[in-house]
Formats: sequence, C-alpha cells, structure tokens
Amino acid sequence: MISVLYLVLGFVLLVKGADFFVDGSSAIAKRLGIPSLIIGLTIVAFGTSAPEAAVSITASLTGQNEIAVGNVIGSNIFNLLFIVGLCAMIRPLSVHKSILNRDFPLSILGAGVLVICGLDVFFNEGSVNVVSRVEGLLLLCFFIVFIYATSMAALSDKQAAETGTDVLSWPKSFLYLGSGLIGVVAGGQLVVSGASDLALMLGLGKDLIALTIVAIGTSLPELVTSFVATRKGESDIAMGNVIGSNVFNIFFILGMSATVAPLTITNNTFIDLGVLITGSIIAFIFSRKGTINKNSGIVMLLMYAAYTAYLIMR
Repeated sequence: MISVLYLVLGFVLLVKGADFFVDGSSAIAKRLGIPSLIIGLTIVAFGTSAPEAAVSITASLTGQNEIAVGNVIGSNIFNLLFIVGLCAMIRPLSVHKSILNRDFPLSILGAGVLVICGLDVFFNEGSVNVVSRVEGLLLLCFFIVFIYATSMAALSDKQAAETGTDVLSWPKSFLYLGSGLIGVVAGGQLVVSGASDLALMLGLGKDLIALTIVAIGTSLPELVTSFVATRKGESDIAMGNVIGSNVFNIFFILGMSATVAPLTITNNTFIDLGVLITGSIIAFIFSRKGTINKNSGIVMLLMYAAYTAYLIMR
C-alpha cells in the first residue's frame, strides 16, 4: 500500500508541479516580451514532458535503467497510439503541414537513432547494448537542432507577445516556478521509488511497470492537454503536443539520462522500439491527407490494446 501511495502522490506532484512550472515560466517569458508561440514551442513542451524527465533522469541517477528507458518508450507509445487514437475518436484530428514535414519524421528518426545507438553488440562486438554518454550528448545535439529549427520557423511568422493584465505578477511567477520545480523533482523521486517497490512486491519486471503504470501516469499532462484541445476544436494543438512531446522525450530526456549514466538496452527494449517505429509510421500514413479520422483512431486504440496485452504476457 505504501508503494501505491508513493505512486499516486508522485503522479499528483508531477502533474500539478508541471502545471505550476508552465504557468510561472510562461508568465515570466511574457513579461520579458518573448512571443507566445515561442513559449508554446519550448516552455509548454518542456512542462508537459517534465514528469517523464523527472522520472527518467531520477531513475538514471539511481541506476534504475529499466524505468529510465521504459518510461520514455512507453510514454511515446501511449501518446501516439492511445492519446491520438482517443482524440481522433472524439473528432477528426487535423495535422498541420509543419508537423507532417518536420516533427513527425523527426519523431520516427529519434526512435531509429536510439536503435542504432543501442546496437553495440552488433557494431562493436560488445558484451551488452548500451546508450553511452557520448551518444547521450549526440541525442542532446539533435534536440538543440530541433529547438533551433522550430524557433526560427516560429520567428519567421512572429506574433506580438501577449502582456495582458491577466499575466501573473513577478513574485507569483517565481513562486509558481519554484514550487512547480520542487513538485516535479519530488514527484519523480516518489514515482521511481514506488514503482521499484511495487515491481519487487508483485514479482513483476521493472520494465513492465515502467512501460505501463509509470508511462501512463507521466503522460497525464499530454492526455489532458490533447483531450481538452480536441474538445475545443483545437486539433492542431492536440497533435502538436503529442508529436512534440515524443521528440522531446527521445532526444532530450533519454539524452540527459544517458549523459548522467549510460543506459542498457535489452532485447525487449528493441521490440518496444520496433512497436514505436511501426506505430509512428502507421500514424504518419493515416495523417498524410491532413487529418486522422475516427476509423484510424479505432485502429490505433486497438494497436495499443494489443501491445498492452503483449506486455502482460511477456
């Protein structure tokens, strides 16, 4: 029960902490005159992925490789197949050209790069497959290029920064920023501790817990954001949030995690990456006409159900 309590409390701190972090940092950015579009592409993207970052980096620091890697891959699969599938069931999702031409292919490339980085046994005749610190830095370089390209594209269509009266005051902005950061860090530690204890208690693999319970829990910000955006008819935001988070998760979170401590890639991890790449390609094909319709959404939800069943049997 203590392990479950840690998980629940950790998820609450992660979600609310990320929410406070986004509000505080966005208010500061607006007061500094940074365009809202840039805020959305950077701060909000980081905020919705902050739970995954906190969990994976904390797990990497404590030697919990299975949780560090499984959390990111599981979150990406959940984001892509479940969240996009569910949103498409509610209302057809329009897919912006920039997502089709830049972000979507980059998310597929990210999973492919991770596979190549982990093939040490095949390429170097090593005894174990590892994403090294150098390869972690390489992933971070990809992330910097992604942020630069996205920011330049946004600045070419620059909008005036919104500095209305509803922006938080300076003291409140820093209070939100600090409390949000504390919540995310503390929540990440509780989730890793609770997930490890729960796996041990139930006799389950840490990778199963990471790919299911932890992955879904840390994806709650993406789920809520995309669901609300879809209900409001803002499907571009819903789709951009998911694909942007997936790019962020692979390049930044796993890049940071591997830089902190090399990440072991197991045979099961390659299978999970294969599911992610296959699902991404199928979703990309579904979206080529500019929308993902209800039927495509059903197929994606069935794919996620089948993958979850496979994980349990595995």
